[in-house]
Amino acid sequence: MEFSAVTAHAKANVYFEGNVLSHTIIFSDGAKKTLGIIRPGSYHFGTAAAERMEITDGSCDVVLDGSTATETYSAGHYFEVPADSGFTITVGDGLCQYVCSFLS
Repeated sequence: MEFSAVTAHAKANVYFEGNVLSHTIIFSDGAKKTLGIIRPGSYHFGTAAAERMEITDGSCDVVLDGSTATETYSAGHYFEVPADSGFTITVGDGLCQYVCSFLS
């Protein structure tokens, strides 16, 4: 995946003691995405806006808030999370890389 004509924020977003890292990019129309890496572990994220998480490398297991079902996603697949909700993402081993798009 490649993005052209964007503004990239050099300072990383650091979560869970550095186990989840992302960088924000802003498009000319104001749309925002984050590009990130998740180390092995289990992490819960809350969402204000709806999100689309595209897995670009590795794999993860995801449980959306309000569900007990675990879904597995690998490179080339995605999941969506409603606004004002959340999800738990678990990476077993290796790294999971992703692109998060904020949906309107």
